[in-house]
Amino acid sequence: MAFLNEGGRPIFQQIAERIEDDIMEGRLSEGSQVPSTNQFAAFYRINPATAAKGVNLLVDQGMLYKKRGIGMFVAEGARAAILEKRKQQFYEQYVISMIREAAKLGITTRQLTEMIMKGES
Repeated sequence: MAFLNEGGRPIFQQIAERIEDDIMEGRLSEGSQVPSTNQFAAFYRINPATAAKGVNLLVDQGMLYKKRGIGMFVAEGARAAILEKRKQQFYEQYVISMIREAAKLGITTRQLTEMIMKGES
């Protein structure tokens, strides 16, 4: 249960991110069934409504879909959509703030590029 309450993010959001991680890392493939909200609730010892909120967040984003009476399943194209979403989040969270901070420090684009390239080796 180490991931719950990490970073002060809501638990339902962490449930959604865990499912996304499982899709990204191939533990849940497109078309496969996702554990039920009751299974999430029991495993993480949380309220089933909290687990449902996390799952429904992904349904609303089109990453999961419901089969009435059967459960939730990973939507076709979910992995690619998650990848694009996370790339955009990475750009907004890290790249933009890095560029702004570099500008404050007087670091040129060339110098910044050199710093990044140096970190790759």
